[in-house]
Amino acid sequence: MNQHRTPLFTALKKHAAGNPVQFHIPGHKKGLGTDAEFREFIGDNALSIDLINIAPLDDLHQPTGVIQEAQKLAAKAFGADYTYFSVQGTSNAIMTMILSVCSPGDKIIVPRNIHKSVMSAIIFSGAKPVFVSPVQDENLGIDHGITTSSLERALRRHPDAKGVLVINPTYFGICADLRSIVDLAHRYGVPVLVDEAHGVLIHFHEDLPVSAMQAGADIAATSVHKLGGSMTQSSVLNLNAKTGLINPQRVQTIMSMLTTTSTSYILLASLDTSRRNLALNGHEMAERTIRLSNYARETINTIEGLYSFGKEILGTEATFDHDPTKLNIHVRHLGITGYETENWLREKYNIEVELSDMYNILCLITPGDTQESVDKLLAALRVLSAIHYSKGEIYELKVQVPEIPQLALIPRDAFYADTQLVPFRESAGYIIAEFIYVYPPGIPILLPGEVITQDNIDYIIDHVEIGLPVKGPEDRSITNIKVIVEADPIS
Repeated sequence: MNQHRTPLFTALKKHAAGNPVQFHIPGHKKGLGTDAEFREFIGDNALSIDLINIAPLDDLHQPTGVIQEAQKLAAKAFGADYTYFSVQGTSNAIMTMILSVCSPGDKIIVPRNIHKSVMSAIIFSGAKPVFVSPVQDENLGIDHGITTSSLERALRRHPDAKGVLVINPTYFGICADLRSIVDLAHRYGVPVLVDEAHGVLIHFHEDLPVSAMQAGADIAATSVHKLGGSMTQSSVLNLNAKTGLINPQRVQTIMSMLTTTSTSYILLASLDTSRRNLALNGHEMAERTIRLSNYARETINTIEGLYSFGKEILGTEATFDHDPTKLNIHVRHLGITGYETENWLREKYNIEVELSDMYNILCLITPGDTQESVDKLLAALRVLSAIHYSKGEIYELKVQVPEIPQLALIPRDAFYADTQLVPFRESAGYIIAEFIYVYPPGIPILLPGEVITQDNIDYIIDHVEIGLPVKGPEDRSITNIKVIVEADPIS
């Protein structure tokens, strides 16, 4: 297969060059009907390929032409048997994975630090989650992944599980021993589903952690847009059909059910061209990115009060490997929070970071970075250190992880149950009917069907009071919370 080819993008350019008279959507018709300022900013080239699934351009829902060719080229590039394009982000791909293996009442083993899209899929499917606790890093105040031994305990107790979901790498770039996890799950005949949202580059360089397809996992949702150069909201779902544990046709059906019929050809074209770039230049791109990341990390670790972890934290079950392109910067020893650091970088240096929490900020180094962009970050961090180091009280590191609540109802049953509003501070003992999560990274603190504890309440209030982005409830102030109505007994 010729990875220089871009069948979909080439077809789009050819179609636009023919300048057809359009009597179909979108109504702006090559930009003529759109707002003039927007048209000037976006450009006519982009608007000319903002098209729909007409015959020459194939149909994402049932591809037989140029989209099918583009997906086959992507499968080859990612080492998969099948690749499915997503124009609704990795969230859509994650939901497709779960709905492809779970039916109502089925069990699925998942880490507690899952993305909210996993819980959305569990609600849609009616599945019952079996939670495995991730390992907390008491030095950094972050979560790593699950361990092979904790997964083995879960599989012994729940050998009837329909799937095991693994995050590889984590948001912070840490990987467990994925090959061992896959081998273990397959011994039980259970497919492995991988949230590979932050791992597109690992397919293309030997110094990066093993990818899901390389490890023999069954299916993986991979964000090309996060690190691989495609446009926001474009991702792929890679399937390894050799194990026979997941039906490729069912995956296509579920993906189609979840996908808009007005698929964005601009997003699809960006996937097609980014695949070409990664297939031809991915090793060089990753090499340059790793070099910049290591330079940044080494420099940060010479700045007083700052620490960016690397391979020195490896060697445990939970920290088997590390993706160095995730630059986690621990700021606690400056006596400020990660949230304050994020705001300071934005206000003083026009620098935006990926996320912040109580003790850290996370910066992603990608093929789009340059020596100049990294040096600007380092210069700002030097000033930050000079302002704060040894000037104030250092935060005591408390890994505030509330107990995992009891799951009293399957999440779907709780989500659709009769509900009432109660004051959040007085909600201990009730069964919650909505999500509460911190975003980014979108990890749930409370899920529909769980019994709220005072520990959960205190944890969430601490996050709200410090200004961290707690989201999910319909009441955005989190004054009131939606809980299951406790029906009176029938006499």
